[in-house]
Amino acid sequence: MAELNAGRRRLSLALATVPLLGLASPRPAYGTVEGAGLQRLDLPRFSAVPPGKRWPAGWVHQTLPAVERANSFDLVADEGVTVLRVTSDRSASSLALPVRVEVTALPLLRWRWRVSQAVAGSDLRRKDGDDYAARVYVLFDLPAERLSLGDRLRISAARLVHGADLPAAALCYVWGTTQAAGESGWNSYTDRLRMVVVESGNTRAGQWREVVRDLAADFRAAFGEPVPPVSGVALAADTDNTGGKVEARFGDLSFEARR
Repeated sequence: MAELNAGRRRLSLALATVPLLGLASPRPAYGTVEGAGLQRLDLPRFSAVPPGKRWPAGWVHQTLPAVERANSFDLVADEGVTVLRVTSDRSASSLALPVRVEVTALPLLRWRWRVSQAVAGSDLRRKDGDDYAARVYVLFDLPAERLSLGDRLRISAARLVHGADLPAAALCYVWGTTQAAGESGWNSYTDRLRMVVVESGNTRAGQWREVVRDLAADFRAAFGEPVPPVSGVALAADTDNTGGKVEARFGDLSFEARR
């Protein structure tokens, strides 16, 4: 019982610190992809909405119970295209989209992003460095039977505490600082969240960067098994641990088949 209580405290803290809450809840998703015929699924597009405080239907602002200050999200015109702007000032929260996608059909995730600067002190090895200029979370609907008994107990305890159907596995693509692009590691709070550094430092800050990630390959590299369906995506920046300020911008996202 003592071990279970300790696990409950650890996982509760971990999942309260990252914007994962509620994304795997059994509620209508934006889209479902089950066959191999579709070549591309566009998530609700920022570029299709006028600048302002209203984002496309399906996206939801998720705050964190353990974080006092939330990020500011709005849509702005950038080079004639509407994009999402995230302003993080000693704060953290995410814009999330529940969506079910069969990764075996559409394994590639494409997006573009830009940051004002890297976050000083960002370091995936330390809890006090768990801040990033930009994050793209991908959550997976991993069946409980594919988890160890210990993981099932800890996740069940966290779900009971939070009253939400928390995901059992996630990837987080980040614009980091200390680690170089291409490095990866477990989140400093939980080994159910794999951090992947896509961009790092200030060399390309202020520039739009296009990213394409193979989710099937990244999931297998992180968790050592075939990829389950995606259950949600979330966009964020965070500066609550390091006390800094950053602006991140995101263009439209899409899931795509391999050519």
